[in-house]
Amino acid sequence: MTKEDITAWALANGWQILGSTPCLTKPSAPKEAIVRLVFKTTVVNLEVKKPAGKWEKMGGEAYNKIEIDPETDMPSGLGLEMMPGFRMLMRDNKDKQVFAAMTGGPKRG
Repeated sequence: MTKEDITAWALANGWQILGSTPCLTKPSAPKEAIVRLVFKTTVVNLEVKKPAGKWEKMGGEAYNKIEIDPETDMPSGLGLEMMPGFRMLMRDNKDKQVFAAMTGGPKRG
């Protein structure tokens, strides 16, 4: 996959761009990123914001080794499977975007 492929997957699954980085936000604080994808030259890293405010790398993989699992529709190698509640967080973010679009609210991203 490429950076563009990963970004397209993220945006289609509830992520939004905050500060040029695909992020997931807290349900109670939609402008505060708590999960982000950080793109480097040859790899992408998944980082999670700890309660103290520091970002911690949860996983990372070279672009050419990342593949979307056809059963789960999740990219491999980033550590997403290690995050409990990750799917629910993605679904909450995606639902927020859909409902904002339906009600004419501001679209984030």
